[in-house]
Amino acid sequence: MLFLIIFFILQYKYGLMSTSIPNNPNNSEFQLKNKIKIVTAASLFDGHDAAINIMRRIIQSKGAEVVHLGHNRSVSEIVNTAIQEDANAIAITSYQGGHIEFFKYMYDLLHERGCGHIKIFGGGGGTILPTEIAELMNYGICRIYSPDDGRAMGLEGMIQDLLSKCDFATGRLDSYADYKTKEDFKKGFETCDSRLLAKLISTAENFPEKLESDLRKNFPDKKSKPTSVLGITGTGGAGKSSMIDEIVRRFLFEYSDKKIAILSVDPSKRKTGGALLGDRIRMNSINNDRVFMRSLATRQSNLALSKYVNEAVEILKLANFDLIILETSGIGQSDTEIVDHSDVSMYIMTPEFGAASQLEKIDMLDFADIVAINKSDKRGAQDAIRDVKKQYQRNHNLWGSDPETMPIYGTIASQFNDPGTNQLFVNLMRVISEKYREKYG
Repeated sequence: MLFLIIFFILQYKYGLMSTSIPNNPNNSEFQLKNKIKIVTAASLFDGHDAAINIMRRIIQSKGAEVVHLGHNRSVSEIVNTAIQEDANAIAITSYQGGHIEFFKYMYDLLHERGCGHIKIFGGGGGTILPTEIAELMNYGICRIYSPDDGRAMGLEGMIQDLLSKCDFATGRLDSYADYKTKEDFKKGFETCDSRLLAKLISTAENFPEKLESDLRKNFPDKKSKPTSVLGITGTGGAGKSSMIDEIVRRFLFEYSDKKIAILSVDPSKRKTGGALLGDRIRMNSINNDRVFMRSLATRQSNLALSKYVNEAVEILKLANFDLIILETSGIGQSDTEIVDHSDVSMYIMTPEFGAASQLEKIDMLDFADIVAINKSDKRGAQDAIRDVKKQYQRNHNLWGSDPETMPIYGTIASQFNDPGTNQLFVNLMRVISEKYREKYG
């Protein structure tokens, strides 16, 4: 097993054997016809993620949007993700020996939840025997790739075979067979039906004209008091996803009857059109019936949000969520786009911003309601917190206030029960409540 993983890594990195499909001179010209989304993961009790990491990178390089979950993921987590993301397919590596039960249970659960159209692909080197591959594919698994497939097709050949089998657009009108009447839509919004909400967001992305002409008429009336939207933005690598996970964990614990939705945006690659939607790797609290999460690729360069994000937010506002979190991809100093889509905005940064004068260039310090200086266990964090508080005071002309009272919090989101994150959460909920009362009474 270890030999097989090393073999494939060496093959991919150094070209020890051809990675193209034999007898196919047009292999390099492979292109997807549709924007597709693939959920990738390693199976439960499986820490071998070298193979799936190579595979998902090639999938992304071919123009697909990849929702990567990492290793040791259960069937329930993977299926929930695939439904909420309205994915075209699931690609799994399984080296732990329980592949027959794992793949069959995944297939059954998808069909049980009305998502049998989501295709399942897998591989496990020599741990999955040829007879077991035949059994799984006869059961309904789309394809299990064997070491012989790797030798015959190469890495890219296997990926192209996978992508060609799931190259269809999601959000088509014929996918709403279970939602035929306005009453069906109303019930779906009231119960926060993940399948319906996911399809609607896909339609907004792929067929916006159909959303207006064919589906909008079935939407319920807007709520008199819409759900608050918390916009979270910050520099790349500041720990936005980890912070959201901590906020969600505390929210679910403090408010046992409330539901929360998350829209997370990551950048599309300008060169290939692919995207790594990797926020779920850091989020361990979201596998909960009261949480809906959807990842969006920007599908355009140089912007922190998708052009479909406003429609996605409006769809979620019609459902019975108590809070919506909108997260942007990593931004530069001048980006404030999140403010236009949120009621409350939070800016996340690290202590490593350079000289204090650099703070004068950060536009979000003019607009953020709350600022988290994450990874504040790093050297110089206390000086950074002091400088940001002073800059926030200057930007907001709060000369009569003590700089220590500025809404700036040092946090370590990766640390369990971090006191700074606890303090931030309490004050964040207070700010959201105050803004909501100001806006809606």
